[in-house]
Amino acid sequence: MFLSRTPVLPTPEQALKGRTTPEFAVPERHTVLGTPLLGPYPEGFEVADFGLGCFWGAERKFWQVEGVWTTLVGYQGGLTPNPAYEEVCSGLTGHTEAVRVVFDPRKVTYARLLKLFWESHNPTQGFRQGNDVGTQYRSAIYTHSPAQAQVADASRAAYQQVLTGSGHGTITTEILPAEGRAFYPAEGYHQQYLDKNPDGYCGIGGTGVACPIGIAEAPGE
Repeated sequence: MFLSRTPVLPTPEQALKGRTTPEFAVPERHTVLGTPLLGPYPEGFEVADFGLGCFWGAERKFWQVEGVWTTLVGYQGGLTPNPAYEEVCSGLTGHTEAVRVVFDPRKVTYARLLKLFWESHNPTQGFRQGNDVGTQYRSAIYTHSPAQAQVADASRAAYQQVLTGSGHGTITTEILPAEGRAFYPAEGYHQQYLDKNPDGYCGIGGTGVACPIGIAEAPGE
């Protein structure tokens, strides 16, 4: 019966209290790209935050994109400061597993990252991705500027149209400002996990429906 319960987000009263500082260190550099995980990031580069299920496979999708400078995985969108992985998996932090993508907008647009985001998972499943069930697997976009928010909203509307036409349900992805929703880097062994463990678990899988990127592009992109 416990396993059949529908996951729900914790209230502030239910959420784990967390801690004021992380209880673990994050590696300095990306194992594939060789770039700093926590910065400093080059001037003019942008940051994008995405939640699309298990972050192991999600991160690999993005580090393979030309124009992406670094990626790291973490926890975002919840209530518990500086959580540990086991705490996030308990469902009592409110965080989703997220990927932070630092990219050069001269080489890859935010809209193209959104296209990869939408096509790499099923954004209609609520608190799950495939066999991975829990609030920590929910679909999410945390935007870092009004321009990002505009493009994200437009891409969701465009993708909903083609999903509906293909017989899929309603997108449940939350699109919210990253401001006020801190990104807490995950433990070192999670960073670039599928580079360190090439045969490791990857639960990422899309709907097979292409995202119409032309509709998602913002003016000037």
